This record gives sequence, structure tokens and C-alpha cells, in this order.
Amino acid sequence: QVSGSWTPLQQSRGTLTPSGLHYEVHHAGIPVIDPQSYRLTIHGLVKRPKIFTLDDLKRFPSVTKAAFLECAGNGFTEWKQPTMPDVQGTHGLTSNSEWTGVPLSTVLGEVGVDEAATWLLAEGGDAGMMTRSVPMAKALDDALLAYAQNGEAIRPEQGYPLRLLLPGFEGNMSVKWLRRLKVGDKPHYTRMEVTTYSDLIKDGKPRILTHVMEAKSVITFPSGGMQLDGAGFYEVSGLAWSGRGRVTKAEVSDDGGARWLTATLQQPVLSKSHTRFRLPWHWDGGDVVLQSRVTDETGYVQPTLQALVDVRGSDGENHNNAIQSWAIDREGKVTNVHS
Repeated sequence: QVSGSWTPLQQSRGTLTPSGLHYEVHHAGIPVIDPQSYRLTIHGLVKRPKIFTLDDLKRFPSVTKAAFLECAGNGFTEWKQPTMPDVQGTHGLTSNSEWTGVPLSTVLGEVGVDEAATWLLAEGGDAGMMTRSVPMAKALDDALLAYAQNGEAIRPEQGYPLRLLLPGFEGNMSVKWLRRLKVGDKPHYTRMEVTTYSDLIKDGKPRILTHVMEAKSVITFPSGGMQLDGAGFYEVSGLAWSGRGRVTKAEVSDDGGARWLTATLQQPVLSKSHTRFRLPWHWDGGDVVLQSRVTDETGYVQPTLQALVDVRGSDGENHNNAIQSWAIDREGKVTNVHS
């Protein structure tokens, strides 16, 4: 049974999410794993199959990087009509942390990956044995075997004692409670990746293995459920991110997308990490619709919801990276709308 919790983005101020507020999704409960008895098995198309203890992995040179995680279903309620009242509900299945661990490429180098290997199977230690296929190109790029988050051991709901971290890929692929990696030459088409994490599109056919979370942004202040205290100066602020790299531009509109103003990006702007944007704004006290959109370093521009629906229809749940609209009425009340 799927269960989870959403990050209260409306209360965020910087870019890092406190560990206790990081969003969380699990499909079969949260296992309790003794770190002393924990083991990670790596086998398949490798020259030297091996079983690693947690201490073994911590002996490798470590790295620390900031990276966002985002559930593929973030925004799943918003395809057909505005549903959730605030940004925690519409966008709260993403969080941003500082992760520490050993690069997966380092450990794969230790076991010796066969030249024919193009995929690996990651398996979790939860009751549902969460399994996902991971392209070898990603595994050798920026994948991390993470054992720490925000300067402390990863918490149980985040995969203690070890999780896979695939920056920029849909969150479910960063398998928690990681216990096995099987190296192979094809994707495994596991239950999760052909059912829950496939994308139903307009012709009724599913897209599968849609790994990357495309560029997305949302205004966190002012946002749904808030109340502005009369006309005057406000600082519009929000978060932007892209699974393909760095954010290069964030824009804000106060007229439903007719005119766009360039916002300031708060430094540092890191690849595959939340970036905060800010824009000085004077509200004249009239009815307005606030929106944000982001451009990433590949030149991709965040689309409108209508543009997504035109291509993919509105019957799916995953990979909704559409522009979010917040309406502000003359009383200062902020609500979720489609514009």
C-alpha cells in the first residue's frame, strides 16, 4: 500500500529541505535494518561479484552534493482541474537535500563491469522489494550510493542505512534500503516501471522508462491558501529545478502569462538542485494571476498545462511539469486556478 508525506514548500525560505520535512513515499512500509548486518550485493555482468558491508562502502572516497528528489507523481491531482489548495499539495512531492556517499561508478569499478553491460537492476530491502532498471550510462555518470543526508545518517523513511541516488531522475528510481544491484544488458521491465511509473498518453498507450524530471518551477510566496495584507510591495519567491542540469532563467507573470518579467536567481545555482528565484512586485490591489516558468541549460522552457494535455492527454498521473497559476482576488485571497 502506498503511503507518503508532502513537503510544506510554502514555508521554505532557502533551497535545502530539513531532513524531517523531506517528502516521503513508500509502497510496503518502512523496514528496520540493522546497519551491522546490512549487506549490498553486486553481481551479474561483472568480473568480481561482491557483497559489501556498510563499513566497506564508507571506506571508499566520498562526495557530497546537493540534489533534488521529485516523485514522478508530483502534481498528479492537477491534470484535469485545480484540486489541492496549497503548494504543499500541488508540488510537495519534491525536496532538496545535501547527500553524502560513494559514487556508484567507484564501486562498479571495484567489481569490474563487463563491456556488454548497459543496464542494472536496483532492488530495495522493503517488504515490496522495490526494483527499478537503471541505465548504465546514468550509473557511471552522477549516481551516488548515499548514506548521509544534510550532515547526518539518512533517516529510516529515506532509506537508512543506504539508498541509491539518481540526480534528476524520477524519485522512485533512487531506490531506498538498497540491497542488490544486478548488472545486465537490458532493462528488466519491473512491475513498478510498467504499471505505476509508466505514463498513459493521449492515444491510450503507455510511455515507459521516462526517467528524467523535466524543468519545473512554482511560486511559493504568495501561493494557495495565503492571504495578502492589502495592496503594496511584496517579494514574489519560488523554486525552480531541472533534471537535465542547471536552471538558467526564471520568469514571473502577474497577468496569466501575457507578460513575463525576469526574476533573480539566488546563488549558488547548482545542477539538478532546487534554485530559489525572487522578484520585487507591487500589487495594485486588483484581481491578478501569478505564474512562474523556468528555462534550463538545454534551452527547454517549462510548458503550459494545455501544451502538455495537447500532446499527452489528461488521463495520466506522472510527469506533470506544467506552469502553476495562483489567483489573487481583491481581498488578497490566494487560490489555485487553471489559467
